[in-house]
Order: sequence, then C-alpha cells, then structure tokens
Amino acid sequence: MKPKRVTEQLASSEELHENDPERASVIACARRFKSSWVELAAELSHVKRERTWKRWGFPSFEDYGRIELHMRRETMEKLTGSFAFLQRRAPQMLENRSLETKLPSYQAVDWLRRAEASDLPAATKEEVRRMVVEEGAPVHRIPREVREVVTPMDPDVRAKRASAGLRNVATRLSELLSETADDGAVPPQVREALVRNLAALLRALEKAEAVAA
Repeated sequence: MKPKRVTEQLASSEELHENDPERASVIACARRFKSSWVELAAELSHVKRERTWKRWGFPSFEDYGRIELHMRRETMEKLTGSFAFLQRRAPQMLENRSLETKLPSYQAVDWLRRAEASDLPAATKEEVRRMVVEEGAPVHRIPREVREVVTPMDPDVRAKRASAGLRNVATRLSELLSETADDGAVPPQVREALVRNLAALLRALEKAEAVAA
C-alpha cells in the first residue's frame, strides 16, 4: 500500500486539478494503483503517447510521474511496458475489465515480456506464458533456472546472498548446539567437531566479506 502521506498528497492533487478531468483521472488511478494496475497503466500509456505531461507543465514524462504521482521511473516503465505487452500478446485479458482481479501482477507481465525476448527455448517460453497469463502466477513461482536466464543475478550480489545465508545457518546451528549441549541429542564428540567447524566457517566468511568490502 502507498504510505498514508503520499495517498493524502495524491488526494489533494486530485482535488486541486478537478477542473482538468484527464489530469485528475490519472491521479485517481495512481491512488488506486495497488488494486488496479491495469487502469493506471492504460492512463499512463495515454499520457506518454499523447505527451500530455507537456501541457501540464512538466519537462518530461518521468518528471511528471515522480513529482505528481510519486512514482519511480522504473515502475512507470514496467507499467506501460506490461500494458503494451498485454495489448499486443494477450488483448483478451484487457477486453473485460471485470476480470481485472484475475490478471497477473504488472511485475509478472513485465518479466514475461522480457522472457519472450530472451534466448529461452520456445517450449519454455510457452510454459512460462501459460503460467503467467492463464494462471496469474507471480514471478517467484517461475522455475529458478528459467528466471536466472532472463534476469541473471550479478555475481557479487549472488556471492553476498550466499555468504549471508551460510552465516545465518551456521550461527543458528551453533546456537542450537550450545542450547542442547546437556540434552544428549548429539554425541559430545560430534557436537564439539561441529562447533569447531562452524566457528571456522564463520571466520572464513567474515574474512571473505572483509576482503570484498
């Protein structure tokens, strides 16, 4: 949901521009953004295509979105790109707006748009399309190996995430071994070996992170 302050600002802007129905309509859509991304995407696409933002006194479409709608450029690009993609590749999904609640998220549609332009095999693209368009699947439900082809993770980011995950698991396991030391659940010699190895792992991770910083 949008922060209350932003919602109130948008409501005030909508009232301020009530004499310009087109401008007020876009602002109203921005207030309803979370529940109605297609409506906002359609309005933004029109504003971008007709360059209406110039008439409203903004130097660019991106500045219009940032200043008046409190939206990031990346979000606006995903919205307009996703809407254009549905118009071109799945127009039936836009014909009956009463079905809007069943539409996939704009993030999923934007991802599908990039997937279809990627080097994925045709059969994989078709399966991904079915998942997003027919099932409304969010991006995280797409098989990880497919997602990594379309949006490969930066190696440094991947390494940092892996290091953080290992550190969390090693720390928690060390804590559990300490908490259950008197329970006899783990043989003493095994527990001591694990504690030593986990401590060595944490030191190695800390050293590697310090070098990468």
